[in-house]
Amino acid sequence: MPALDPDLKKAIVRMSGGEKDKLLLRLIAKDAVLTEKLQFELVEEGKTIDERRSLIREFIDRTSRLHADTPGWLMMDMRTASGYISRHLKVTKDKYGEVELMLCMLNTFYEHNAHLLQKYNSRSDKAAEYIAKRTDQVLKKALKLDPDYHIEFADEINKLLSWVHYTAPAHYARQLGLPKEWQV
Repeated sequence: MPALDPDLKKAIVRMSGGEKDKLLLRLIAKDAVLTEKLQFELVEEGKTIDERRSLIREFIDRTSRLHADTPGWLMMDMRTASGYISRHLKVTKDKYGEVELMLCMLNTFYEHNAHLLQKYNSRSDKAAEYIAKRTDQVLKKALKLDPDYHIEFADEINKLLSWVHYTAPAHYARQLGLPKEWQV
């Protein structure tokens, strides 16, 4: 993004308050994530974080039950859910929620679609790699959280690690050095 010309900055500062407000509102409306972030912080006062997480969990559950017929479709559905989780983090800065929702996504998709990921083959390769990389990401993010949270996530992480190490992503899990068990 280019820096503002100093003369333009001075001209903007000299604008009346009403003109600045109109300009600011027009600019904010062009950025959907910023608009949602301001809604969360200023209107909701950060009190709706649980409802936002719940909506994403419901979306994950509904989407995982669509029973994709190939690993490729499954991966596309997981990427869509992952996008909602990323947006949630941008809007709320909820790092705990990001880890919780990512674990929920990976485990829920496995629970409903494990048959697509039982064996590694050319059709499951991309999805296997995606799942292994996401698992690596979620482990790293969980480690950055307060150690008290590690106990809360241990069961879900261990469930995910068992899926990853004994199904199609196993090869990529070994490459990434993913542990077979989460040590608290």
